[in-house]
Amino acid sequence: MVEITESSESSPDRPERKSEQREVFDPETMRRTKPGAKRLVLTFSVLISFLIGFPFLWKSVEIYRAPLLFDDIDLLSKRMESEPLQFPCNFRAVFVGFDFGSDDFDRADDLQSSISNRMEKFVSGTSQCGTCSSNYSVSVTMESNSRCIQSRSGRHSCSYQCGAISSTDFGGDDESVDDSLDRVLGGECSGLAGKVYTVVVANKDAEDKAVIGKYRHAWIVGRVQEEKAVEKIAEIFVKVFSTGGKEEGLIHGEFMPVGADGRIVLSFNLLNSNPQDWIYDWDFNMLEEHMLSPVVDALGPVANITVESQVLYYTPKSSYAHWDDELKSFILNTRDLPFFVNSNEWHLDTSIAAGGRSKILQLVLYIPSAKECPLNLQLPNGEISKANGYISPMWGGVVVWNPMNCFQDPEKYPAWHKISPQDLQKIFEVFVAQIRQLIGLKSDNLFIGTSVRSIMLASEKGFTEWELDALTRQHTCFNLRSCATTLSSLSRLVQSLPRMIIMDEIGKQVKLSMEAAKQAESDASHGIYAAAAVSARQSRALAEDAFFHPSIMSVSYYSFEHCFAVYSPFFLPVSLHVVLAALREWKRYRQEEKKYLTWKARVDASS
Repeated sequence: MVEITESSESSPDRPERKSEQREVFDPETMRRTKPGAKRLVLTFSVLISFLIGFPFLWKSVEIYRAPLLFDDIDLLSKRMESEPLQFPCNFRAVFVGFDFGSDDFDRADDLQSSISNRMEKFVSGTSQCGTCSSNYSVSVTMESNSRCIQSRSGRHSCSYQCGAISSTDFGGDDESVDDSLDRVLGGECSGLAGKVYTVVVANKDAEDKAVIGKYRHAWIVGRVQEEKAVEKIAEIFVKVFSTGGKEEGLIHGEFMPVGADGRIVLSFNLLNSNPQDWIYDWDFNMLEEHMLSPVVDALGPVANITVESQVLYYTPKSSYAHWDDELKSFILNTRDLPFFVNSNEWHLDTSIAAGGRSKILQLVLYIPSAKECPLNLQLPNGEISKANGYISPMWGGVVVWNPMNCFQDPEKYPAWHKISPQDLQKIFEVFVAQIRQLIGLKSDNLFIGTSVRSIMLASEKGFTEWELDALTRQHTCFNLRSCATTLSSLSRLVQSLPRMIIMDEIGKQVKLSMEAAKQAESDASHGIYAAAAVSARQSRALAEDAFFHPSIMSVSYYSFEHCFAVYSPFFLPVSLHVVLAALREWKRYRQEEKKYLTWKARVDASS
């Protein structure tokens, strides 16, 4: 009974507790069940899939760029600007017939010092690229009768032996003296970098004369004082052997008719003005084999030269020539020469081999018609041109050849003729002189300096050895500078356009160009002229090929902003909704979890 009574007394308290719990629970701030993570997982799985797919999307629109040697290119460019390329040269002066005693051992050293000081005065203040203005050595040898002394810098193993020049007859003709000196001085000196150039001073009773040979030596004959001899020797060393006989040491751009690929196409054209009067032909195979081949071989280190020829008909000139009764010929003034070439009728550019960046030099032999024959070119001083031709820089040259039958009736004269070998020889000599001028050399045979007036002997191949050395040095410098300029332009262009396509072939060409440039610098520092010229020519050609590669198309040069503007309309709306949904779901999950934790805390506190 007692237990029943207690039970009946405690039962009214339970509804009161349940009502209190209902009054404590707030559905706005609490929940009894733990929130599920299914919606959160689904939402974030979509977001993660977008994040994982973004690198693949970025990779799909990525522009391929082969690595380029930007740092090496900058170093090459700075080196070409700050340190002009200097080739080593060895200058040697030989004094023959000057009296000296047995105690004058330092006399050769004094002359060597005097020549070096005079050379420094002839050299300009700044070092010129492609010369020997700051990288040379001077040696002096004096011999008289059976005695011979040498300067300390000249005591090296050399092919020249004291007493060998004494047997040379300087009174003979210049060609024989030149060949005799070449047999004595022509050998190379062992242990020396670069070429050896020699000036021989023969103190003897003879006509004062200075001659520059076709090899690598010159000689001065006559009663010459040592002081004057030193002045002449220094000027020949600096202004002839070092710079090639030009006032400037570097070939200017307008006198560099070598294509960017290192090629020159010599296009010989025989133009018959009016074939109704007469038709002339030539044996060009004989001309190329016997006369032109030595010239092409001599210029081999400078450029890769190819030769072609053609004969054209009905090629009148554009300018007007007037008749001169005193000269008995038609005269064409120099002011009319710019209008001589008839571009509409002269179809000269027909070479397939000259495509790309090769340079074409047009060498035209113009045969006038009977109505304007003989046709002569008049110089500004009123004299008639002996060569009867002219050049146009970077284009070529024209030679006017008047047939022997100018005053004969064309109808009584055979219509077809062939230019004789003798006439071809004379014409070719004019062409060679024009080629010399086009590549930056002098066409005359006289050097006039401040202290010496020298005769320059001509070579059978058109170029003397010391001229070819100067050409090789200067073209090497020009090609290396062009290579550095082209690669620097390519480097700046690539770095300024991050979306530019750079193929592996371009990177390979840049790498090979840099290697060839370094090889050219190394060969130049060791005095290997021909190898340095070939490597420099290759470096420039490879740099030009890389810069003008067909894969570098302007249509691909779009910025990242352009790429974003193209793809954002497709992916930005969906991506934005996915990100907002993920944030909203994460916020909802945190709120529901907070409600559950609040309710759980109340339950724990009430119990």
